[in-house]
Amino acid sequence: MTFPGAKAAVEWLVSVAPDPDACRWEWERGPLGVALLPAGRSWDVLILPGELGRATLDVLHLLTGRPGPVLADCDDARVGFFVPPGTASRWLGTGVRGAGRGTWIVVPHPVREADGVRWLVVPDGEGTLTDPVVLELAMHEAVARVLAGEGGADRTP
Repeated sequence: MTFPGAKAAVEWLVSVAPDPDACRWEWERGPLGVALLPAGRSWDVLILPGELGRATLDVLHLLTGRPGPVLADCDDARVGFFVPPGTASRWLGTGVRGAGRGTWIVVPHPVREADGVRWLVVPDGEGTLTDPVVLELAMHEAVARVLAGEGGADRTP
């Protein structure tokens, strides 16, 4: 399945690869269909626990319509939001891991299946990232929703 902007999404992602041709090769011929890309150049990634990450993405869709790129691991145990470079080094949040300068992330091709990781929101190819302030607000709302779903208002005495 392709989408408008798929070629631009590929080019945007490989623009940070030390070897763009090797990145493309891994996506097209590698056994897992993923490539390692350095964080901290064009984006950082904030990684949330799965349930909170999915709830945060739901809230972001309500707030922004379309957030920046979002990755999930194969069992949705972790969800990663692409944010502006430098965000990971300044983030102070319990349970949130940051991938910034000096770290690498596993990235699947924008339109092909891969093992171990998948896109929840595919890059648009224009460099759209999630605003960290909006992400933080969405996380606060998501925590309230998750806690309510765990029996907050539905508890019986």
